Formats: sequence, C-alpha cells, structure tokens
Amino acid sequence: MKRRTLVTGVGKGLLAAGISGLLVTSALSADPIKIGVVEHKTGPLAGGEVVTHTPNIELWVSQVNARGGLKVDGEQRMVEIVRYDDKTDPAEHIKAVQRLATQDEVDFMLSPYGTGFNIAAAPIYAKYNYPLIAVSAITDKIPELAKRFPNMFFTLGTTTGFVEGVRDTLTKMRDAGAIGNKIAMVNVADAFGIELADKARPILTEAGFEIVYDKSYPLGTPDISPVVKGAKASKPDAFVAWSYPPDTFAITEQAIIEDFDVKAFYTAVATCFPAYAGKFGSKINGSLGAGGVNPDTPAMQEYRKAHKEVTGKDADYWASATYYASLQILEQAIEGVGKVDRAATIDYIKNNSFDTVLGAISFDENNNSERYWSVGQWRDGVFRAVADVGMGDSVAAVAKEGWN
Repeated sequence: MKRRTLVTGVGKGLLAAGISGLLVTSALSADPIKIGVVEHKTGPLAGGEVVTHTPNIELWVSQVNARGGLKVDGEQRMVEIVRYDDKTDPAEHIKAVQRLATQDEVDFMLSPYGTGFNIAAAPIYAKYNYPLIAVSAITDKIPELAKRFPNMFFTLGTTTGFVEGVRDTLTKMRDAGAIGNKIAMVNVADAFGIELADKARPILTEAGFEIVYDKSYPLGTPDISPVVKGAKASKPDAFVAWSYPPDTFAITEQAIIEDFDVKAFYTAVATCFPAYAGKFGSKINGSLGAGGVNPDTPAMQEYRKAHKEVTGKDADYWASATYYASLQILEQAIEGVGKVDRAATIDYIKNNSFDTVLGAISFDENNNSERYWSVGQWRDGVFRAVADVGMGDSVAAVAKEGWN
C-alpha cells in the first residue's frame, strides 16, 4: 500500500528562520519538488532504517522547507516526500522504485538502506536517470558499478578499505601487547556480510592473524547463541562480526550472557546506534564497531543538536551523518543546476565539491574514497573513530576490560 506524506516542518522552521509571509506564499504556490524513498519500515532492516535514514530525511526536509524550499527555475519550491514500505523484501523494493518512477513520477529519489538493496535497485535508478547516492553500501565492486551505472555514487568507501580499518586497529592493539593473533569471525549471510568476510580472510591472514573460528548465519536468524558459543569455544584473542543491526544487538547480548571476554570485541552495523548504548550501558565500554565520528567538530556538534531538536532522537555515530551529508550534496547539486534536470544533476555531482557535515566531499570516478571513518570505539558514552581514511582525527583504540 502506498504511503504518501508531505513533510514540511514549516510551522516551527519558518518561525525560527523569520522568513517573510511573502516568501512563504511564493514557495507554497509553486509545485513541490517530489522526492521518492522506499524504506524498510518493517522487516529485518527496519531497525537500521529508522535510525540512520528516516530521521535525517525529516531533518533535511524540515530545514529546506523552513528556508522556503529549493531554489530552482527562479523560484522557491517546497520538498514533498513520497514514500513506500518494502518490508525489507527486495522484490517489493524494486516494484516500489518502479512505481515511484513511472506512476508517481517523482523528480528525485533517495537511496535505500543496505548494500544489497542499493545494488538491486541500481538498474531502475539508471533506467530513469535518477542520481543514486548509495550511502549505505560498502563494496569492492564500485568501479564496476560506477561504470555500469554512471548515476551511482558511493560515500563509505570500499569493502577492502573497511576491512583494512579493522586490520589496522587490531594490528596496533597487537603491537601494543593488548591482544594476540587469534580471531573468531562471523558474518551475516547477505551481500554485506559475505563480501566483507571474503575480503577479511586474506587481509587478516596476511597481517599475521589466525582465524580460529569462521561462521556465517542467515539474516534475521532467531537464535544467535550457537554462533557466539562456538566463537567463545575457539578461545580467540579478538572477535569480529560482520553484522547488521538485529544480529549486532543479539550477538552482544549473547556475549554478555556467555561472559565472552575478549580484549577486542567488534560488531559492525548498529554498534554506533544510541539504542545500543541505551540497551547495554557501560558494559560496552571499549567495544569496537563500524564507523565512529569525531564528535568535537563544530559542524558535527551543530548537526547533532539540530537532529535532536527536530526529530527528538539522537543521531547515530556513523552513517547518520554520512546520510545527512548525501542529502546536502543532493540539495547543493539541484540548486547548482538551477532546475529539475536529473541528467544535469548527475553531472554536477560528478564534477563539483560539496560542503557537508563531514567537510568537503567530492567524487573520484563516482567514489568518495578519500574521506571516511571506518572503525569506532565506545569510550565513556561516546562512539569515537579509531580508524579512518583521510579524516585524520581518529584516536587510538584501547583494550576492552570485560563486560562490567
């Protein structure tokens, strides 16, 4: 069933911004710019969607419409979001994207949550020439995908870069005497987890680590305890899980139950979520995970404050800011072109640099390969970056001291 929502934030935003009634009337009289999004409102990936994507869409639309809308065709045009729930079903997702393009005829679309969904939907985005800033996608197939889909852009780096961040973190901890060489590794059996595990095996082995346990599990598995028990039984020095949100929570909870005590405990997506800290509290101090940020920059502090004020929720400490940055890029590209022209917008993204919450972002062959965080660590209630590419603001990781 279609869920169509006009999100404006006009009442509060216009009052705060002090925009004149004349500007408001002008903006509202123009046809809105319709932007489509297919969300995982239900299903296994809903937890990640509602933390990383949905609040940032609300924040961005509220801010844009509070300014009177996007400046195109010599006038201000408000933004309208047209949304569907795909129930975390790839077939439903593709049908919904097709519907947005052919029936709703939206002007632009926002990227889906998850590597597999971005890749699955890419042909339709390309067919109708929609720019696809694939934030929640990590893959080594970026050159191949960018060549096949010139409208597709990537912001979180490659699978190799992601794994190298974990390798470098563990290597530094080993060199400091905090951990030994034995690693237990598990992965969710979808595009994200499989590719990361496949890349991690040779990279970690070449770095002198021994993978003493290697196990995959289905997305949405109801019982993660056999996986965690198996990992503990292998007596590793470090644990690495290439996990998605539901299993990140489940693995951590089971590790606490089993008192699976390692000095380096890494889970991937959702380790950075405020709800993760809310659920486990100080037990996760020293836990490693995907992403991290530098929370001390003025831009990040301003963003996190606005996120809380507008959505009532705390931003996560990784992809949330990156997703918001992708919306800033789209906004600047649309206004840079000055009209609703998807082909021109794609070219603009290819050939310009953008001012974002992460700093200046530009794309080399459709890939932001030079500025991203890859590993974070919970330190006294904040998930700080401990590995990055091009950011230069990571801190050194420390050994985890149990679950107390």
